[in-house]
Amino acid sequence: MSKAIASAVALAALLDSSAVFAGERTVTLNVRNMYCDLCPHTVKASLEAVPGVANAVVSFEGKTAIVTYDDSKTNVNALTDATTKAGYPSAPQG
Repeated sequence: MSKAIASAVALAALLDSSAVFAGERTVTLNVRNMYCDLCPHTVKASLEAVPGVANAVVSFEGKTAIVTYDDSKTNVNALTDATTKAGYPSAPQG
């Protein structure tokens, strides 16, 4: 194999390695401003509209959202931004 081809293969493997580290993540968000039984529906819809979100379970009682997402497509900041824009500020539990 020529050096140019070997270099190209190595570069392609390096660029593709980010996909190896990407994966499904789950985060629990504390959600504010949920005052009625309908609020979780809005929070859930705002989270599910974020590309990469696989599932969102929102608890009115716990004032939380458990979100499963693909970290190669989104991140926690995008999730909290989505709920905040919907009127329900959130932050990672922790």
